[in-house]
Amino acid sequence: MHPIKQIKALFHPERYHGWGRSKRYFEGWYYKIVSAGGKEAFAFIPGIAMDDQGNQHAFIQVLDGKVQTAEYIQFPAEAFTAESGSFSVGVDGSKFTGNSMQLALNNYSGTLQFKNTVPWPNKWYSPGIMGPYTFVPFMECYHGIVSMDHELEGILNVFGRTIDFSGGRGYIEKDWGHSFPSAYFWMQSNHFAQPGISFKASVAKIPWLRSSFVGFIAGLYVNGKLYQFTTYNSTKLLRSLADKKQVELLMENKKYRLEVVAHRHLATELASPIAGFMDGRISESMTAELDITLTDKKSGKVILNDTGRNAALEVAGKIKEITLED
Repeated sequence: MHPIKQIKALFHPERYHGWGRSKRYFEGWYYKIVSAGGKEAFAFIPGIAMDDQGNQHAFIQVLDGKVQTAEYIQFPAEAFTAESGSFSVGVDGSKFTGNSMQLALNNYSGTLQFKNTVPWPNKWYSPGIMGPYTFVPFMECYHGIVSMDHELEGILNVFGRTIDFSGGRGYIEKDWGHSFPSAYFWMQSNHFAQPGISFKASVAKIPWLRSSFVGFIAGLYVNGKLYQFTTYNSTKLLRSLADKKQVELLMENKKYRLEVVAHRHLATELASPIAGFMDGRISESMTAELDITLTDKKSGKVILNDTGRNAALEVAGKIKEITLED
């Protein structure tokens, strides 16, 4: 076992958490990159997967958000490497950190640097976006934000095409555990009218002992301030709805009201974890739009009323389990 490495990782959500794990486990990091003009949008997802029997493999999943194709590139488990004292993971010759991404795949190569990253606040009693739930040992899926928003610098070669991502925007998050929730909404955009604005939200069915509850986490980064709406900070989820055209969310805490209407778009199928292995399938769009309104309840002032473009959006599972109407 690796108790010291496990404890260190507990307080650093971005780092590898799978020390000592050999079965029924997955961990993956989601790197979203969008070029300066918005013409190119990709997600690269490196990770490790282990099933109930202990079969293991490493992977890099690639989503081309504009062409709407997905590729799942599999490697032997030994191709996966991770540092324990910092955030750095590798798959074969490719390397991923909080400040860079280096690709060495047959059809994807090159290096991107990330400038002015915006991590989710990390306090000892509330590490990252999971907050105190970080310390609960039996959750099926844990979540981390590596960077809400950052600038890209560098060039990638994609199937022989040279793409300059300099001046573009990026976003990094991660998941680990054994399975994705049986029902969830997930959305993200950092392409608003002004640069430096970023939003992410997820609503999911969370198994809890012999029951379950609807858990949610959302963050809106505007003008250097992160507005947090989470299950554990006295926020109430008042509306959670989805149909074929859109997803609606309404959250409210003591100070602020957050309204979101996500407009669904054509989606691409990605692999997702079930009992550690990537046997599930989810649909993700990278061309959705998010209409967001943030209001100060006391003054009635609208802090943000804007539309996020190049938005990632997933609607998965039995969504009736997470449907709430105010």
